[in-house]
Amino acid sequence: MTSTETTPEATEAPVATGASLTANAAEKVKNLLAQEERDDLRLRVAVQPGGCSGLRYQLFFDERSLDGDQTTAYDGFELVIDRMSVPYLVGASIDFVDRIDAQGFTIDNPNAGGSCACGDSFH
Repeated sequence: MTSTETTPEATEAPVATGASLTANAAEKVKNLLAQEERDDLRLRVAVQPGGCSGLRYQLFFDERSLDGDQTTAYDGFELVIDRMSVPYLVGASIDFVDRIDAQGFTIDNPNAGGSCACGDSFH
């Protein structure tokens, strides 16, 4: 998943995770967490086998803490990436778009060698 628009400034520089959230994405995550009414959840981003190019992204709220997790603190929540996914996400920018033609989280990843029509995988 890549964005064709200019990526808004990230709310914080990538630290331990190597990835960053834009201000739009961070605000959306905070709103979603407020709806969940739980303070033990973190945004987990992972790269998993699958998709037509071999790998795909997963974004979900998770209360687990896995061995080797890399964490970046944001205002009100944490971004967590497992140790196996970190190399695939170094330099990636996660945004949230809300337009008539698209809505949802997008990942602009300089490590992606290409993508396919399904829009959720890379190699």
